[in-house]
Amino acid sequence: MHPAPSVIAFTTLSSLGFGLLFWLGLGFPPVTGWVAFTFFVLAYLLAVGGLLASTFHLGHPERALKAFIQWRSSWLSREAWTSLAALLVMAAFGAGLVFAATALVPLGWLGAVLSIGTVLTTSMIYTQLRTVPRWHQLLTPVLFLSFALAGGSLLAGMVHLAPWLLAAAGIVQLAHWYLGDSALARSGTDLATATGLGAPGRIRAFEPPHTGPNYLTRELVFVIGRKHARKLRVIALVLLSVLPILLLLLPFHHVLAALAVLSHLAGAACSRWLFFAEAEHVVGLYYGKR
Repeated sequence: MHPAPSVIAFTTLSSLGFGLLFWLGLGFPPVTGWVAFTFFVLAYLLAVGGLLASTFHLGHPERALKAFIQWRSSWLSREAWTSLAALLVMAAFGAGLVFAATALVPLGWLGAVLSIGTVLTTSMIYTQLRTVPRWHQLLTPVLFLSFALAGGSLLAGMVHLAPWLLAAAGIVQLAHWYLGDSALARSGTDLATATGLGAPGRIRAFEPPHTGPNYLTRELVFVIGRKHARKLRVIALVLLSVLPILLLLLPFHHVLAALAVLSHLAGAACSRWLFFAEAEHVVGLYYGKR
């Protein structure tokens, strides 16, 4: 799949934002007043900024509001409703902390559930796609949730829990890569099934079906060299998990915590780039690209 910057920004930033809102809804860290205001502003900038970034990948961004009308059948629509509900509920919960120094606990729990539910619905947009075997697996929503929980705990300053969640996110990422590498082969889809020429004998592409690129080849067929993918995987894993853990294990300091957050953000963005760049859409078989 073509790794569009807008979608990478969307999945990276919104995951961190809603992850932080999840922990704030549960009361971590226990803040009030201006400190709470700072945490909520950061969470909303990330969450809303990520959601807005997603609209730039649309051919007609002005039609984004139509996403709300297909909630019965579309995970994108369910994400839109869940994210809106999460933002509204957490705004009310945050207002109690900021202006009245009061934690409306049931409201916070509801907001936490809606926040992590938003991440889940985002992941299901990709998990449901049978045409992308690398995504169509149980570990895809687990991957999104683990990143949200780990990144959110890091932003919330939970120095005792964050290393464990960062380690878990790294392990899930490794497992997702491992299973994803063989997903297309396990799906049973090949050039014969893609073209419908399932007669006995080996099917191979003689020539591409057209002389120039089209929408499908631009958006759904992206090939990354295996050697480059391996290097980027190492970089992503080190930045999103290993380096932040090492920084958190050092005597706690605000500068080190900030570096851990920036490292995780860079690693998560690199991981998301690979998430799209390595995704083999089965339409690529028709064009002889797999």
